[in-house]
Amino acid sequence: MKVDKKYKGLVTKKFNEFYLVELKKDDNSELKKNFLCKIKKSVNFRNQFVFVGDEVIVYQIDLQSKRATIESLVKRTNLLERPSVANISNIYIICSVEEPKLNLSQVNKFLISAERMGVEVSLVLTKCDLITEQKRLLLIDKFQQWGYRVITLNLNKPDDLKNLLIELKKKKCSIFMGPSGVGKTTLLNMIIPGLDNTTAPVSNKIKRGKNTTRNVELFSLSSKSYIVDTPGFNMQTLAIDIRELPNLYPEIYKQLVNEGINCKFRNCLHVNDQGCKLNKNFERYTFYKEMIESSKSHYCLIQGD
Repeated sequence: MKVDKKYKGLVTKKFNEFYLVELKKDDNSELKKNFLCKIKKSVNFRNQFVFVGDEVIVYQIDLQSKRATIESLVKRTNLLERPSVANISNIYIICSVEEPKLNLSQVNKFLISAERMGVEVSLVLTKCDLITEQKRLLLIDKFQQWGYRVITLNLNKPDDLKNLLIELKKKKCSIFMGPSGVGKTTLLNMIIPGLDNTTAPVSNKIKRGKNTTRNVELFSLSSKSYIVDTPGFNMQTLAIDIRELPNLYPEIYKQLVNEGINCKFRNCLHVNDQGCKLNKNFERYTFYKEMIESSKSHYCLIQGD
């Protein structure tokens, strides 16, 4: 039986030339399931590809075989390039406080990478059962000073995970990012019933975990919220336009926008620039200066008017 109507759907998985598409809920209960789809051969999405998280228009819906055809791509709000996921609303940077030990420089790079997406960014600290309560509170204070809301997870406190799940169910589409071995896969296994992804122990030699997840897939947490299960990946080399960097640090952005700090020149990089009025008394300023110098070796600074 075929349905002579077009529907909007959400791509939840991609493999080879096929896409698993969840159709938007309708009075017809048969359309509440996933359909295996291929893209209409004559369609050219202006050299765009379809990714997990994309909204698409499907037709030629066959209820018996659970197959359909993707006719068009709905305009996306954003695209995370690696792993490729579209329409992310929230990014959670997952880092462990121990095993592997917290690396502040690494945390900084993940946060900056996430900020480029222009979505809400939160920091999740796992394995807090391995540190003292005093250290946990100090870490919360540290990262709040960086400008981020901090969520801590302790295996001995089930309410920590319960509260995170309640929050995730209020978000449209969340994704976990972070280095290997910090517990992303374990956390996803606890959040998504029946996921059962393989986990690997932290290597004693290199002090980091092995990537275990292989496919990008979207899982429903509620009728309007999803979470992305992504392949494990390490931080790639950041390539950031030098003029973009100040806006990726909440400590700097707050001064320039919320507090109305005006430097002498519009293209001030807030390092050794003449007439700079930025208050540089914040912890991550050292990281910021290092990233400015690194960016200078990859980009030519275009002077503003």
